[in-house]
Amino acid sequence: MKREAKTLKAKAIASLKRGLQAFNNHDDDGRPETVLLMLQHASEMLTKALLVQKGQNVFDSEKGTSIGVEKALNVAQSKGWMSAAQAGAVRVIDAMRDQAQHWLIVVPEDALYINARALITVLDEVLTEHFADTLADNLPVRVLPLSTQALPDFLMLVNREYQQIRELLAPGRRARVEARGRITALLAMEAHVSEEVAVSKRDLDRIESAIKEDTPVEQVFPRLMTLATNVEGEGPTIRVRITKSADAPAIRYISGDDPEGAAAIREVDLQKKYHWSPSALAAKLGLSVNKTKAVRDFLRIDEDQANVMVFEFGSQKHPRFSDNALRVLREAITPELVDQAWRERPNGRGV
Repeated sequence: MKREAKTLKAKAIASLKRGLQAFNNHDDDGRPETVLLMLQHASEMLTKALLVQKGQNVFDSEKGTSIGVEKALNVAQSKGWMSAAQAGAVRVIDAMRDQAQHWLIVVPEDALYINARALITVLDEVLTEHFADTLADNLPVRVLPLSTQALPDFLMLVNREYQQIRELLAPGRRARVEARGRITALLAMEAHVSEEVAVSKRDLDRIESAIKEDTPVEQVFPRLMTLATNVEGEGPTIRVRITKSADAPAIRYISGDDPEGAAAIREVDLQKKYHWSPSALAAKLGLSVNKTKAVRDFLRIDEDQANVMVFEFGSQKHPRFSDNALRVLREAITPELVDQAWRERPNGRGV
């Protein structure tokens, strides 16, 4: 084994031990956060150990810094060294850790247990397949996560949490912070089926409003409705995999301007759809930014939600345009139209 890979693997095992120690600790103060921090570090180190072991560069060629866990997972998947389900288990812990470290998240005990066990299954599979090693060779079985609760069916867990959130948001409860923390945990678990998960305030706001309006869980978390728990073994040696159910309903992909599917929209999906900045849009059209703005105003492009979305980053607002906007503009633009739009632009100047 390469020396760097061996060191990274050792770090992964060390963090895993700390995470398991925290999981089984009797003191609940800071316990979920510690578990998530340690398990995320363990999974990132082992993923990078895998890449190094396979001779893959783990440093960004431009920045000179090591790549993040998301890039490492993408490389491992593209090379066939990890499956989508395995990468998904890592992404869920990473998304939960991100919220625990940078904001707020409420992870119910059984949700923490099932996702921790799913991650441990993945780590053991990676060790076995790529390092001729096992978790059993590195730590005693008695330190693996233990729970006094029965392992829940994944959909039962989601439905129960959804009902709990609904009750927390009921008038007079004053439990909105906890409710949004639980919503955050459900959003993080979408990483089991989505390669990109980023919990945003706008996502939380949309989902909170939908739950208050008694929107069915299937319309708010359609991705989670496709998942099922696959369990093998029993007791401390149990192996858990969270995968797509064979009889799961097809996911209905929602457009950003579909009011019926608003609760299912995710900010990261909107950023994919509306990906043209004003300058990039102008460059694609072969016009200046000001002339493109004049044409957009003339054709009333910005008045159609299918064409534009304004994203807020702190105090700044950034309009982004969709491929639909680009298509409409390309089909309409002629030299004569550009000249007319420029002459009739508001206040006689470009904006």
